[in-house]
This record gives sequence, structure tokens and C-alpha cells, in this order.
Amino acid sequence: MMIKNKHFALYFRLCAMIFAAIGLLKQIGAFDGRMSLGAFMYYTIQSNLLAIVMFAFLTIRTLIGLRESPYGSVGQYARFEMICTVDLLVTLLVFWILLVPEVEPTYLWTFDNIAVHTVTPLLCLIDYILFSEAGRLKYRDVYHVCIFPLCYVAFTSVAGFLGYVYSFKGTFSASASEMADVAPIRFPYFFLDFDRIGISVFLYIVGLLLFFVLLAHVFYFVDRKLQKHKR
Repeated sequence: MMIKNKHFALYFRLCAMIFAAIGLLKQIGAFDGRMSLGAFMYYTIQSNLLAIVMFAFLTIRTLIGLRESPYGSVGQYARFEMICTVDLLVTLLVFWILLVPEVEPTYLWTFDNIAVHTVTPLLCLIDYILFSEAGRLKYRDVYHVCIFPLCYVAFTSVAGFLGYVYSFKGTFSASASEMADVAPIRFPYFFLDFDRIGISVFLYIVGLLLFFVLLAHVFYFVDRKLQKHKR
């Protein structure tokens, strides 16, 4: 059942936006002087920025709606919210399925990691479940979820081939021979690393896009079922 209490929706969305912002700022090192623009090259950071934008937009729209009445629909933007939610849920699932083996164990259970990779995506899902209005999704929205990740892949691929470097692998020393063994890491994740896995990157891209679309189909068919139930 969709919650129509606009005060509750406003408080939830405002708190979710603040939490997402704190988690993102903590993740990029804004509170301890470690902040670097390079952090914004990662999908996690960009998708969390998307979550903040979504919650900010929904908070403003809910606040405007309160001028009319304290009760009523607060889920008129279900299409936009579904797309953002799927893009955030992939952040959660890809991290815990593909990236955990490459993460330092001491970092895994830190607040900032849990915030950006788990809690913020789940807040998006909870907002969608609580407030979205059934029957507003269009089938083409299933494929619109691919726009954000495709733009990200294009952006990071171009940056990598143009020479952007995330870090270096190998050991630095004064020896020229050892310096020659140091290689730049030009891509953000191993499954997008053309230097590391070559054209197999395209298999990962296709697989991930299929996963985006599959997840979006789940949202779409649940929406259709809820619409029929409402009727």
C-alpha cells in the first residue's frame, strides 16, 4: 500500500538525502582532508551523487505538495525513481558479488563503505516501495536504466585511453629496471580494464547491461501486477 502521508515522506526523503550526502563525503575523504577529484571517476561515487539528486528532487516536490494538503500521492515520479533505484541497486550487487575479493578487509565494514555500497541503494529501494504509485511505469523505462551506466562506461573508457591514471601497480625504486615494471592502472574496475582483460571487457559490459535490464523488468512486472490488483 502506497503511503500518502506527505509529512512522513518529507522526513524520510530529507533524512535519506542527508545520510547519502554524509556517506559520499566520508567515502571521498572530505572530512579528513583526503578528498580528491579522482574519486568521482568511480561508478559508486557517481551513482551515489545520482541518489542525492533524486532525494533532493523528491524532497522539494514533496514539500511543494504539502502546500495543497498533508495527504495525497507522493509517488508521481515513479519512472524517474525506478531508473535511479535500479542504477543504485547495481552498485550494491556488483560490489558485493564482484568487487569484494579485491577490497581490503579492514575497509570492508567501515561506515563509508557500508553507506555508499549498501545503505544508500537500499534507501532508494525503500522509498520506491513506500511511496511509488503503481501503473506509472512504461515498458521503455526498462531500457532507460542503461543510459546512466553506458554514459559511465563511455566516459571512463575515453578517459583511460586518453591517459587518465587511477594508480600504479608494481614497486617503485631508484632502479630504472624496476621502474620499468611499474604499470599504470587506467580503468576503474577489473571488468572494465582493457589493459588487464582485453576485449573480454565487452562481455562484462553486455552481461552487466543484461543484468540492469533484468532487474528493471522485475520492477516493471511487479508494477503491472500491483496496478491490476488496485483495479
